[in-house]
Amino acid sequence: MVYELRTYRIPPGRMPDILARFANTTMRLFARYQMEVVGFWTDARPEEEYTLVYLMRFADEAAQSAAWAAFRADAEWQEARRTTEANGPIVNEVISRSLVPTAFSPLQ
Repeated sequence: MVYELRTYRIPPGRMPDILARFANTTMRLFARYQMEVVGFWTDARPEEEYTLVYLMRFADEAAQSAAWAAFRADAEWQEARRTTEANGPIVNEVISRSLVPTAFSPLQ
């Protein structure tokens, strides 16, 4: 298993927009491409940092790469991104880290 930890730094005032895009479009597209989400979190102190963090699970790095390529090429995703960013970006920065569980991790 490979886990991907993604952190999105969100511009002030745009958190409702990114949350809506995930809820209304992105999660459905993730399911379409067998992209398993383990969990989502927002910062407990949003006044200090506007972040959205989520963890995904893939069978291996090849599955991870293929899923992201298919997702990014999806016409519905491209349109959703275009329309939700019509008034400017809703993500300032994406930080992605691939993680491999240790032998003793409960997440295998």
